[in-house]
Amino acid sequence: MTIPTPATRMAQRFRGFLPVVVDVETGGFDCERHALLEIAAVIVRMDEEGLVHAEPTVSTHVEAFPGSELDPRSLEITGIDPDHPFRFALPERAALDHIFKPIRAAMREADCQRAILVGHNAAFDLGFLNAAIRRTAHKRSPFHQFSCFDTVTLGGLAYGQTVLSRAVEASGEHWDVQAAHSAVYDAERTAELFCGVINRWKQMDDYFRTHVGPSSTGVVET
Repeated sequence: MTIPTPATRMAQRFRGFLPVVVDVETGGFDCERHALLEIAAVIVRMDEEGLVHAEPTVSTHVEAFPGSELDPRSLEITGIDPDHPFRFALPERAALDHIFKPIRAAMREADCQRAILVGHNAAFDLGFLNAAIRRTAHKRSPFHQFSCFDTVTLGGLAYGQTVLSRAVEASGEHWDVQAAHSAVYDAERTAELFCGVINRWKQMDDYFRTHVGPSSTGVVET
């Protein structure tokens, strides 16, 4: 009997996709007009038991692209000062390279064909990511262009909560209001939520398979 390695387990678990949690902070809601100001990514790994966990976060501040707009209301929520001398922000192309490099390495290690974005209201984060990719003519994005996993849906399914802070608290974890609305903090809490739901499902599936039978969960192996 061949025991799957963590790499092959991950490659098989999500149809060849490597989940990567992404959170962006921006200068507004329009990905074509408003600036991308922060991006954080958390790679999800799998252990020998088939449980997933979050890797350390990769993040950077991002320079507003030329001609972009900054909505004061958005900056008030995030607390970002785009002109702060110690932001050490990268231009969009360099920021994408910084984020993508470890993701591509993780994909190779996990035998995955593509990364899939995990986000809370994932379409927002994916929209800003794809807009930056288009602006910089980046040819080596590891992410699927339109598929994503949304923890709004997963949080609603598992805990009956769709707001990130409430879903995190319902899962038994602490939510720090003061730290919220930074890309790093929100990405890390989203990663905790995602991994918790996925692991909870696996444990329930394992229990039913062991105590009731393989057909009881309705899960079909692929």
